[in-house]
Amino acid sequence: MRPFLRDATLEDLPAITALYALEVEGGTATFETTPPGLEEMAQRFAAVKRHGLPWLVAEIDGGFAGYAYASPFRPRPAYRYGVEVSIYIEAGARRRGVGRALLEGLIEHARARGLRHMIGAISDSDTSGASIALHRSLGFRDAGVYRQVGWKFERWLDVTLMQLDLAPEGAPPTGPGLDLTGGLT
Repeated sequence: MRPFLRDATLEDLPAITALYALEVEGGTATFETTPPGLEEMAQRFAAVKRHGLPWLVAEIDGGFAGYAYASPFRPRPAYRYGVEVSIYIEAGARRRGVGRALLEGLIEHARARGLRHMIGAISDSDTSGASIALHRSLGFRDAGVYRQVGWKFERWLDVTLMQLDLAPEGAPPTGPGLDLTGGLT
């Protein structure tokens, strides 16, 4: 069964916060070391929504399976056509198409918005290879590696950068891009 995608709501924040906390405390998909609380996650959610960017939730059989969002790539105006993607999936929902569905949803939104680039920053080079393989299967290309840039769990971690160019012909933008005057915290 294909995961059901929908826009995240404030009611999803407890499940989102709990999943993110698990990754902070036991995973390497984020370099945060202290899990943010519900109030902080609500502020992050609001910041993404202020930019008109997607924050999606995936469900399997009516249950929360994961979430993904796009945020501005960098705060300077020249970067207003690029977003960075973030995806988090419940352990029991992995390898069930959740990541693919979420990433496809983010790509669809970015195309509709007239954005140019999507960036994935995959922490620890995803030792299982699943995240890198997923991004490659949807057209992301390797853009570089920050080697041993993060210290977590008493070891150095890499970050693999991947990029999807939504307008590879290099044509000028057709819209204004993101309004970065408010920026993200």
